[in-house]
Amino acid sequence: MKEKILIVDDEKEIADLLELYLGNDGYEVYKFYNGSDAWDCLTQTPIDLALLDIMLPDMDGFALCRKIREQWYFPIIMLTARTEASDKIQGITMGADDYITKPFHPLEVIARVRAQLRRMQDYNSRLPRKQEQEIYDIHGLELNVDMHTCTLYGESVTLTPIEFSIVHYLCSKKGSVVSSEELFEQVWGEKYLDSNNTIMAHIAKIREKFHENSRKPKFLKTVWGVGYKIE
Repeated sequence: MKEKILIVDDEKEIADLLELYLGNDGYEVYKFYNGSDAWDCLTQTPIDLALLDIMLPDMDGFALCRKIREQWYFPIIMLTARTEASDKIQGITMGADDYITKPFHPLEVIARVRAQLRRMQDYNSRLPRKQEQEIYDIHGLELNVDMHTCTLYGESVTLTPIEFSIVHYLCSKKGSVVSSEELFEQVWGEKYLDSNNTIMAHIAKIREKFHENSRKPKFLKTVWGVGYKIE
């Protein structure tokens, strides 16, 4: 079955080009030039991944992303002509998984789409890999890797696939400091750039879901100038 990709971009040439490349790569594409029509599609059609432009005529991509995250957890990649780090952080805070700055090469988008869908498939897999489940229980934080569940003091915490992967990797390195570079390359599978604020934004979002004080977090601790750890 073809995976369904939603494209929302009011720049017709870009939307049409992405539709062509993604269609040629075997995906079923749903293309819209505004957020309202895209939302109507979402309520009727199961989508596997969304590409959202930030600047839309009726609602911005941030608002659409936030609205999507209230109901669905498929991967979201934001598209924008703006390069400010604050835009990237805001997109991730709203629930986006990745961020591509225009102008871009369509093949870069294809590669990012494939990576996100592959990660989502791994996340959704319920096939046990071991006789014993991989479970971490750290002072009230419990992560069941095989069941892909996270609870904090017995209360369920809903994490996106990226957030789950971050918590999982830090739990697997319990007590050790993991550098931002190592964490990014392990979770995203891409080369880390010094100017990349992605990790910081995702850590902030996870702390928010854990109801942590960012200055004195109990679980996701920052080791300044080095990285992060769970202990």
